[in-house]
Amino acid sequence: MPIVTSLGWLVLCCVSLASRRLEWSQMIKMALAWVVIFGFLYLIVEWFMVIRGTASAAF
Repeated sequence: MPIVTSLGWLVLCCVSLASRRLEWSQMIKMALAWVVIFGFLYLIVEWFMVIRGTASAAF
């Protein structure tokens, strides 16, 4: 189920970006900015989980 919802969110993001009719360079900059934002948030959450000792053993 998480894969289906993730694909749905990805399609929603792509459709919303396409509706703005931006140039490719602007679209790539916006996409990279979102990747950086979500990556930063992911690292913060993982950091707190490591401190609390509840992080996954995938490292």
